[in-house]
Amino acid sequence: MLSKGGTFEFKPLFDVIHSNLRLRNAANGGEEMLRLRAYEKLQNLVQQGIVTKTAKEYQGVPPALKRFLAAAAEQNAKTALGSQAAMEARRKAASMTSLVKEEPVTPRHSPSVTTPKASKNANTELPVRKAEKGLGQKSQERRKAAAKA
Repeated sequence: MLSKGGTFEFKPLFDVIHSNLRLRNAANGGEEMLRLRAYEKLQNLVQQGIVTKTAKEYQGVPPALKRFLAAAAEQNAKTALGSQAAMEARRKAASMTSLVKEEPVTPRHSPSVTTPKASKNANTELPVRKAEKGLGQKSQERRKAAAKA
């Protein structure tokens, strides 16, 4: 809208932008959030010198807008080429993996220990061998050997 010339206050400018987005089904989210994002972007354009602000009215600077739109179009083209190349690389990788003999896939987190069968009393504890406090494994072995002798 700002590239067409003329000056706009924020509210009429936002109303035009919002109606255009609704026609394209691109106005996702709440209107208030969209208003905040549009205002922030407009302020960024003012800081970059692409748009001038006089009192409460905004006006585009034609040469700066032309450069900005050209740079944005170039960036969009690069992004589109990059995503297209990425898609082709994924397709190529997918076709290469489909040529390889597939082996059965085992789940990563498969339990290696079988679960115990259900018991009558679910609160029963399994027996646990307790170590004596303060003694290492070698000391415990020596003590047991001495006790047996």
